[in-house]
Amino acid sequence: MSNYNSQEALKQYRQLGLETQINNATPHRLIQLLMDGALERLNGAKAAMERGDAATKGVLIGKVMGIISGLRSSLNMSVEGTDLPERLDSLYDYMGRRLLEASTFNNTEMVAEVIDLLKTIKSGWDAIEPQAQA
Repeated sequence: MSNYNSQEALKQYRQLGLETQINNATPHRLIQLLMDGALERLNGAKAAMERGDAATKGVLIGKVMGIISGLRSSLNMSVEGTDLPERLDSLYDYMGRRLLEASTFNNTEMVAEVIDLLKTIKSGWDAIEPQAQA
């Protein structure tokens, strides 16, 4: 019999891998990691809703709300010549309100809507990566 809990060891390994990614990440990559984390948790929240697991749903939606807040606070609102930061801020605000509704009414379609919106934002963010590194 092993002295190690394999699930706990796996959790620690994953955490270490994430910390390594974060420590070595560019600011652009950090935003990608936040978006990836939000999408992963949104899919988990949607699955929890489908299973009737209210506790897990609540935890995961709460985490996504925190990530969205982080994405909003990372916007550079002083960029001149574009309204993109303001539009993203409004979209993130909408997504947060939509998630509150989804959680309240246990509505997977609302979660799916937020997933689609975030995927669209992420695809645009991913497309600018080569320019960000240049």
